[in-house]
Amino acid sequence: MGDIRSGMPVLVRHEGEWLGEYIHIDPDGTVQDRHASHLSCTFPASGPHDYFQTNTYTWPDGKREQIEFPAIYRDGRIWWDNERIAGSAWEVDERTIVLNWIRKDMPGSYLYEMIQINEGNDRRGRTWHWFVDDELIRRTCIKERRTG
Repeated sequence: MGDIRSGMPVLVRHEGEWLGEYIHIDPDGTVQDRHASHLSCTFPASGPHDYFQTNTYTWPDGKREQIEFPAIYRDGRIWWDNERIAGSAWEVDERTIVLNWIRKDMPGSYLYEMIQINEGNDRRGRTWHWFVDDELIRRTCIKERRTG
């Protein structure tokens, strides 16, 4: 399988706690939703997963959602396959990671995400493009800062 830390050095720079905001926008530019986020990105020393991410979302009305994304490392990528998504992530250059996945609760869907981390490893920007039946239905813009 190889070592994830040497195989994905850009991903390793994302290890830690991140606070940010997700802004979901329709194809015409109208904001559909915005909420706070706290992401925890870890590399377990043992167990079945090489990478483990926990996302906690909080809305202004008090709604809260927490989702876990365990992944395995294989063929130079991390791979997810859980109740919600299936897909992978790979490194493009010294700042960029690209992800592609499907939402299992959205037939005909696929998403692409691009993540850029800054040189100081304390800020990152992420964008998602959501497609259903090959039609763009939404974009998500995320701005985050490392807190730990």
